[in-house]
Amino acid sequence: MTKRSEAKYKIDRRMGQNIWGRPKSPVNRREYGPGQHGQRRKGKLSDFGVQLRAKQKLKGYYANISERQFHGIYVEAGRMKGDTGENLIGLLERRLDTVVYRAKFVATMFAARQFINHGHVKVNGRRVNISSYKAQGRRRRRGQGILQAAHRRCWKRSSFGERDVPDFLEVDHSKMTAKFARIPHLSDVPFAVQMEPHLIVEFYSR
Repeated sequence: MTKRSEAKYKIDRRMGQNIWGRPKSPVNRREYGPGQHGQRRKGKLSDFGVQLRAKQKLKGYYANISERQFHGIYVEAGRMKGDTGENLIGLLERRLDTVVYRAKFVATMFAARQFINHGHVKVNGRRVNISSYKAQGRRRRRGQGILQAAHRRCWKRSSFGERDVPDFLEVDHSKMTAKFARIPHLSDVPFAVQMEPHLIVEFYSR
């Protein structure tokens, strides 16, 4: 069973944004934070606060992954060639739970993690139950990143809203398969709200 440390809607309210673009988010009705004094918590953030909020928002979006795991991904991004912020997004989008969500096999990022943990996914013919498993783009090796959902009955497309499959994935819903075609750039990723990975780089560079 997946460990869910915070409800997704609580994350929305804390951020003050509907970060997944879901129609039932409480932020659609009230933009202030949770609790009795939520409406009075809108003081101006310091530079540190802005950077911290950017990190919390991106962490929360990817099923609220742990700080240790998120920092490890950041360190890996910093070792890669190119822009660290772009590399960070690319690594997060290569996670198996993210690919399952983007392919519209499940309704939420949290559901994607549970779907994988329960053994419903195969990668290149091999069952994988690790959500952080990294899919590979075609530029590394042809045929890498072919994902298949093992249980068609788990798929309820009608509950996924109008979310589109991004063009860096090739998905066949009739066969319940997805192929990770390429590693995306920040501009390719269909975030519902603006993400600012450069602020996260600044936060960890303090």
